[in-house]
Amino acid sequence: MDWLAGGMLACGLLCLATGLLPAEPAGDAMLRIAPLLAFLGTVIVLAELTSAAEVFDVVASGVARAGRGSYAALFVLCVAFASLTTITLNLDTTAVLLTPVMLALASRVGIAPVPLAMTTVWLANTASLLLPVSNLTNLLAADRVALTPAGLAAKMWAPQLAAIAVSMGCLWLFFWRSGKRGAESYPPPAVHRPADPTLFRVCGLACVGFLLAILLADIPLWAASAAAAGIAVAAFAVRRRAALRLSLVPWRLLVLVPGLFLVVETVNVNGLHEILASAIGPDGGLLGMLRAAAVGGGLSNVLNNLPVYLAGESAVPVGNHDQLLALLIGTNVGPVVTPWASLATLLWFERCHAQGVRVSLKSFMGTGALLAAGALPAATVALALAG
Repeated sequence: MDWLAGGMLACGLLCLATGLLPAEPAGDAMLRIAPLLAFLGTVIVLAELTSAAEVFDVVASGVARAGRGSYAALFVLCVAFASLTTITLNLDTTAVLLTPVMLALASRVGIAPVPLAMTTVWLANTASLLLPVSNLTNLLAADRVALTPAGLAAKMWAPQLAAIAVSMGCLWLFFWRSGKRGAESYPPPAVHRPADPTLFRVCGLACVGFLLAILLADIPLWAASAAAAGIAVAAFAVRRRAALRLSLVPWRLLVLVPGLFLVVETVNVNGLHEILASAIGPDGGLLGMLRAAAVGGGLSNVLNNLPVYLAGESAVPVGNHDQLLALLIGTNVGPVVTPWASLATLLWFERCHAQGVRVSLKSFMGTGALLAAGALPAATVALALAG
């Protein structure tokens, strides 16, 4: 990730310096992603401190205990846990913090880690449609979509349910069913009690307050995440100052994201826009929506979903609102095939490697392709029907 982040930024700056990327579109892209970077930096700090306060550990332990040894119950609860984390705290939070918690849970109760790992990475992507906070692409789309968080949820609830339902079916078929998971039952873990109940309560309330703020208050998302992170930082400054370190800030992501946008913007101004406009087409009906979703999902797996959404947005006719939302479905739900399709997937692979869990790349890409082939049309049709 260090080499990737630095190399991508260097490549983007080289494109700018040589004139391949004109200064005006580069400046426009950087201005547009500035609030996104502010949100990303602060929400990851919030999530890291929430994890250090053992909020995720308590919830994961409670999820496993609620399953009472039943894999079917544990499956539903893990899907709900991963989906809720993605919807409310961003897909990168799910990848960065929920992955090690779920893998540690698998170790504690003696169950296979791969089903839990795949649940985390798939739902980090497919459960990211409902709120602006759920995915960075949603933040990029905020101005053009022109919907409040509640308005976006009202529009995307049906596609979100469809995407999660298809994800559940694929997860059970490929990883959770009997014969795949490695056991018929599991021993429920003991109750997890946080070492510092005060930090646990403060960070938990900060997360709840953050969610309420983005749903009910008319304030920028980065301001809400910064305020919640500030509360968590203040609590740790009083209770556990040693936990506050510069490494809490996701420096690699903050370097990688601008580099990605500069590189793809270079490709965009040198011919990608015309290709996308032709591929997506002007049809605002169901067929045009399916084309936009397919183009967004397919190209995200070739490049990366963040800059692909930004490039694809300009290719969608201004009046085709549902077609734009279908493109968003493609860039959110579709990036489950290649490891670089979304930042969350890259971070997930890194965390799995650090925990000693190996997921076959062939299996990952094969099952991910089948998931994308089912979830993209299901979510797009749900959008058309509900809209």
